[in-house]
Amino acid sequence: MHTFKIKTPKGIRAIGGDNPTFIVAEMSGNHNQDFDKAVEIIKAAAFAGADAIKLQTYTADTMTLNSKKSWFMERSDDNPESWKGESLYELYKKAYTPWEWHPDLQKIANDLGLVFFSAPFDDTSVDFLEGLDVPCYKVAAYEAIDVLLLKKIAKTGKPVFVSVGFSTQEEVSLTVETLRSNGTENIVLLHCLTTYADKAEADSANLRTMIDLREHFDVASGFSDNNGGTEIPFIASIMGASVLEKHITIDKLSGGVDAQFSLNSTEFKSLIDSIRSAETAMGGVFYGPRSEKEEANLKYRRSLFVSKTIKKGEKFTAENVRSIRPGAGLAPKYYDQILGKIASQDIEAATPLTWDLVESR
Repeated sequence: MHTFKIKTPKGIRAIGGDNPTFIVAEMSGNHNQDFDKAVEIIKAAAFAGADAIKLQTYTADTMTLNSKKSWFMERSDDNPESWKGESLYELYKKAYTPWEWHPDLQKIANDLGLVFFSAPFDDTSVDFLEGLDVPCYKVAAYEAIDVLLLKKIAKTGKPVFVSVGFSTQEEVSLTVETLRSNGTENIVLLHCLTTYADKAEADSANLRTMIDLREHFDVASGFSDNNGGTEIPFIASIMGASVLEKHITIDKLSGGVDAQFSLNSTEFKSLIDSIRSAETAMGGVFYGPRSEKEEANLKYRRSLFVSKTIKKGEKFTAENVRSIRPGAGLAPKYYDQILGKIASQDIEAATPLTWDLVESR
């Protein structure tokens, strides 16, 4: 399995393979242009036990054109009611995270032990984030086909998490090839649902895609959840998600562009606690007694006992030797080897059979 390491405020962290799921709290625009709320969200992510806080680095001008022509107007019935009637430019102007906040938010996150990184959306945002020396990058699902942006990010040489969203397999191949051929060695492909619903339907999750991404493209893979609820991301984690991304907010009722499908700090903590508990239970591959208590209970396993009194010189037979509990005698695997051998001494019934009771082993 593909694994790699990144530098975190807590030390070096391995991602991929059998390592614990790397859990990313996505702030998005849930701060509502309020710096103090952005800080609260970071603190909430730390409280919940997340490994990282992720921002989105863009401005309305770096994202789209300031136009109200039909192509630029939000009309989708699947998106939040508050988005309707807005142009893309207007939406991004409300949702973007001011770039001047980034250094302060980065320090706060790092002081709380969180990895701080972001999804850039153009060349200037990559350059800006390089100035902050972020340890990795995210590519949003809608940008996964933007080879110009992919090349720019790849040339940093840092790990890249890519939400593949609704990309076809051919498009994912182009994404991976573009990143690899331009300097990115460590890639995480994130299966994701771009439906932005209060709760995703299980029958649309198709989480086996996450496993296929890992096997088909020889990368680490994970799940980026753009819907409400915790069941599907939890299932993704126990299926082996190397990275899990989930939106976080302080209060769903206070608004925010992604608030309706985000988790509050308590919900996020409950999800992470469940994931960590499941990881502990799955453990590693281990055969044999796992504790002193299990070691002690070995005495209750079956072993060979003399079931009828035997005189010295008599043969051991199926009539006088049995495999029964407890485990004080020879292991049952020696049964066929014992039959026909001669008793070295008189043996009372209910005596555990040991090698010293057998003549000429």
